[in-house]
Amino acid sequence: MTAGVLAPPHLSTDAFWAPVRNALTAMNAADEIMFGPAVGEWLPASALAGPAGVKSMLDTAARRWQGTPHAAAALAWKSYSYWAALPVVLSWAATRRVPLLTADSTFVRFHHEAPFLQVRTTDVPVAVLPDDPLAHQGALVAPSEEALLGMLRETLLDRHFDGIVDALRDEVRIGRRTLLGSVASGVSYGLIRATDALPGSTHQSLLTLLDALDLTDLVDICETGNGLDVQRRTCCLAFTLEQPKVCGGCCIR
Repeated sequence: MTAGVLAPPHLSTDAFWAPVRNALTAMNAADEIMFGPAVGEWLPASALAGPAGVKSMLDTAARRWQGTPHAAAALAWKSYSYWAALPVVLSWAATRRVPLLTADSTFVRFHHEAPFLQVRTTDVPVAVLPDDPLAHQGALVAPSEEALLGMLRETLLDRHFDGIVDALRDEVRIGRRTLLGSVASGVSYGLIRATDALPGSTHQSLLTLLDALDLTDLVDICETGNGLDVQRRTCCLAFTLEQPKVCGGCCIR
């Protein structure tokens, strides 16, 4: 009898997440992302693609930043997309392993004060290259680096961020380019801040990642005397707050 096709086992254990934890420690950001089962007050990210979930995020953001609805939405998304992307992009940059963290397997909780939100990941299937030891332990195998990056894009954008972006735009008048600009900025700053815990050239990894996500035209990665820096081509609207903030790489500078 022929065995049925089984779903890949969940391989994102404590050992799997160790390189990501190391990167977060290098960023002094170990408390914003947690690993393991989500019980209690955690909200599945898939709920943010619906009216009730996105309203909860926007209401919390409005109280947190005291801004206009579109500014609160932009800042909420900037924070959310930064922290939610990190487990995926840091794992790829550190080990060339991609945890398939979709909106259904990512959990969040919001706070009225800093930190605005925390992210929790669950154990999920993992995609790897053919020469990875996990390829013989039930992981999904991507035949090439290009294919692995395609799976990363599908996981992070198609099956996670796109639904929430659409829900935000249904609630608030804000451009998709503005929101994706924060994804590009967040991915860039994440890898740059974790440089000390990542192998190889962070600059090259970042260019490869932005290209795979079709976000290259939304930021410039600049070499400076102190390392890499990010120049945005869109704005997160923090300058519109009662206490205006102009980010270091803001396009209005």
